[in-house]
Amino acid sequence: MLGRLNHVAIAVPDIEAAASVYRGTFVMGAKVSKAVPQPDHGVTTVFVELANTKIELLEPLGDKSPIANFLKKNPSGGIHHVCYEVEDIYAARDQMVAQGATITGDGQPKMGAHGKPVIFLHPKDFNGTLIELEQV
Repeated sequence: MLGRLNHVAIAVPDIEAAASVYRGTFVMGAKVSKAVPQPDHGVTTVFVELANTKIELLEPLGDKSPIANFLKKNPSGGIHHVCYEVEDIYAARDQMVAQGATITGDGQPKMGAHGKPVIFLHPKDFNGTLIELEQV
């Protein structure tokens, strides 16, 4: 049911400073996007494209951002979630729920940063890791 790893998301207090690390010589050959506000999710994103996956940098967009709370606990930033690809977001959601997983929010897919439907699975069900599923 789960496909390949799509990206690892890292919450950061300063997205431009974080992006500059990936634009520099530290990660040679990485393609780094411009910062894009995602008001529906309360974040600004930058994607770093690597040969085999992506890194998503997340900065809070407003005080009510879920990333703002994460950064209160982790002021320097850190891994926020991992995202796996699925072919059918509804079938994946239903299978996860049937197996006892908790879907965050209202349980309905929302459009993610790539313009594709996503859902999040509660970290309590996955060894403390927030999981994002993205339909590809």
